[in-house]
Amino acid sequence: MTQELAETGRSVVETLVCVRADGSRVAVERPVALERPLAIEFNGLGYAVVMATPADLADFATGFALSERLIGRADEIVDIDCHPADAGLVLRVTLAPSRAAAVVERVRHRVSESSCGLCGIENLEQAIRPLRRVPTAPAPAETAIFAALEALRDHQPLNRATGAVHAAALVSAVGAVRLVREDVGRHTAFDKLIGAMLRKGLRWEGGFALLSSRCSYELVEKAALADCPTLVTISAPTSLAIARARDAGLRLIVLARSDAMLLLPDTP
Repeated sequence: MTQELAETGRSVVETLVCVRADGSRVAVERPVALERPLAIEFNGLGYAVVMATPADLADFATGFALSERLIGRADEIVDIDCHPADAGLVLRVTLAPSRAAAVVERVRHRVSESSCGLCGIENLEQAIRPLRRVPTAPAPAETAIFAALEALRDHQPLNRATGAVHAAALVSAVGAVRLVREDVGRHTAFDKLIGAMLRKGLRWEGGFALLSSRCSYELVEKAALADCPTLVTISAPTSLAIARARDAGLRLIVLARSDAMLLLPDTP
């Protein structure tokens, strides 16, 4: 990996003007979360551009590749390089030769999608692809979920400083926060967490994922592809998120707050 990959950052200090109710004004300095365009290439082919916090990029590349079904294991990534560009960053990921055909096929569909939106039966099938069933696991104790919710803020240094980023956490079966990744994007934060777990060889081990965001269908799909048995989100789900969770046998817990949470009774 290039040196640039290690030197990217999380926040920058900006000078802002605080206007008080009495009309007075004062200059204040405040940390602001970095957000940069990040172009992703796989095996030399342009794949996607996302807005992301430029940190933990190797984790992101790994988790994103898994979420896109381009890899199934961390060792199918040969190299990750990050290069600065005038408008942002270019993340160049080299996959094993055995994954080359998957990249070409997926790029072909993505080009079609970007040219005219999700039009046609083929693109609809690509958008809502079948999900494998997640491994069964005992439901986490409700006390564990409440404990993780209480502890999460202590594991969000960037959001504590800026108030502008999401977190994705790996939580143990007893509610201990084991690993957290932060990013301006909720999808990117989860990709970073999944990628970090894959690179470190960590498993869910009866635990769950806790996300500081609403529950979209993309997050459900990422959880299912990462074999996560239980997904907990702080905000509400969409209808498609619920449907995809049912399809995958994923336990979904939403609107999880310090005083209450909502369970889907027809998920495991």
